[in-house]
Amino acid sequence: MDIVDLLQSAPRMAGQPDLEGELRAGLQLYWDIARRILDNSGVNLAAPGPEFFQLRHNFFSALFLLSFHRAGIDPARRTAFAAVNQCLRGMVTGCDNILDDEYKKTLDTDLPGTRFRSIIDIMVSDRVLFDILLDLHEAQGVPLEAVRRAHAASLRALTFSGAEEASEEGGVFETLEPERILGEIHHLKTGLLFRCVWAVPLALEPALAPVAEPLADALYRIGMGCQVLDDMVDLAADRAMHRHNYLASLIVHRSADREAARAGLEGADDVRALMERHPEARREASAQAMAFLGDGLRALLGPQGAPLIPAAVDFLVRRIGAGDLLDPEARA
Repeated sequence: MDIVDLLQSAPRMAGQPDLEGELRAGLQLYWDIARRILDNSGVNLAAPGPEFFQLRHNFFSALFLLSFHRAGIDPARRTAFAAVNQCLRGMVTGCDNILDDEYKKTLDTDLPGTRFRSIIDIMVSDRVLFDILLDLHEAQGVPLEAVRRAHAASLRALTFSGAEEASEEGGVFETLEPERILGEIHHLKTGLLFRCVWAVPLALEPALAPVAEPLADALYRIGMGCQVLDDMVDLAADRAMHRHNYLASLIVHRSADREAARAGLEGADDVRALMERHPEARREASAQAMAFLGDGLRALLGPQGAPLIPAAVDFLVRRIGAGDLLDPEARA
């Protein structure tokens, strides 16, 4: 059984959360409000298929929801926050689609093309978010000032990552040191993006901060680990598009002849062969990714969830496609 099978069976174990059921409720809430908003708009929204709700296709959302469980947030709020996370996902995915000239689906609309379809995903997700916050005001007595605070916090949580992405649009032509890639680039691009799921809950319930902070940090570390794995998989594409890349930085800055190493990166499309020429960089990138993921998952899952960590790491490595690139000793 992999990590998804284990999470699906968890409710049958005493005291374990029904992540799949709560995630389904949150995703259904997101879709129901989106359908209402798009009604009579000229854009038709198809009913979601089974894959829309499957845990396997929403693994990070399940981890975010698990952090709400660990913080002791009540079930009604957890469902709302799961829907809020889908709103953030829709906005981030829509922006990435436009920046990368691709289309990863958030809402299944009948629009042709991809760019305006992504714009609709962004606009609808933002409006669904505001509707959820208004519903919390009406049904649970959340003060309007807290609603305003949460809506603004949701934007601020995304802008740090977006601003870093914008800084790379024109291409980067300096190979920053590995420590700067992690501390200045990936910190903003991915680490803070994984923490952003706590922006709305903390704006609504500031008293959660002491318990939320270590959980948000756990998500941050998981995000950083995933980004290092992404950099290994995307090395050739990142170099071609002049983007920052942690593995490329290790290859250059851990080499005795930096200029030769930098020249060897140009036009290199066989990442596996490149890493075989730079085994130290491969080992360091692999060790860093595993350290981030291990630390983050241990903090998120807690002592009772420790047996799930190897399965969770394996799932993430396979999902990102880094299995053949990792140094074998990194997962020993």
